[in-house]
Amino acid sequence: MATTSLLLPAAIAAAAAAASDTHQSLHLSSKFPFPNLLFKPTSKTNGPILSTKLHVSSPTNQPATTSTPSKSFSKNPKEETIFFDGGAHYGDLIANLLLGFTLLWLPLTLAAVSRAFFLRYRFTNLRVTVISGLTGQDRSDFSYKVIKDVQVVPRFIGEWGDVVITLKDGTKVDLRSVPRFREIAKYCLSMADKPVVLKETGRKGF
Repeated sequence: MATTSLLLPAAIAAAAAAASDTHQSLHLSSKFPFPNLLFKPTSKTNGPILSTKLHVSSPTNQPATTSTPSKSFSKNPKEETIFFDGGAHYGDLIANLLLGFTLLWLPLTLAAVSRAFFLRYRFTNLRVTVISGLTGQDRSDFSYKVIKDVQVVPRFIGEWGDVVITLKDGTKVDLRSVPRFREIAKYCLSMADKPVVLKETGRKGF
């Protein structure tokens, strides 16, 4: 009997605490417009756990904005590649030096020496460049788009030759003693979008 009297106050206190919690939960649930949406304490069960996804939409009076990664449209300039870069053929200098002992051939020998040391040709995928002068200060460039016609003139036994380029404005550019002159002339025609048909004239000495 004494044990029952000791347990009775503890049971009464637990019942009072449970009634207080129930009253507080009912009081809180009455303040929400949807009491059924209150979160319930989770219990340890063996069943699957269901998750709820909340979809938040922006107000209709504000247009939705989307962010896209910025793309760089910077275009690198076309890289210039060299097809040929060199001076006059060395055979032109040797032949004219051998014939320079005569006074009649001396002017041609001096011209060959000048071409060998102070003249340079450069053919790239963008332009044709002719550099001349003691320090290379004289330079002329023109694009393949202005080329109208290309002709070749073989020299000696065809080891070197002249390339005569006619521009659309009527200007003729005479490139003397060019190595690989046939190959270079075909390259110029192909870059100028012209039929690759060489117009070759007769041989004209050295």
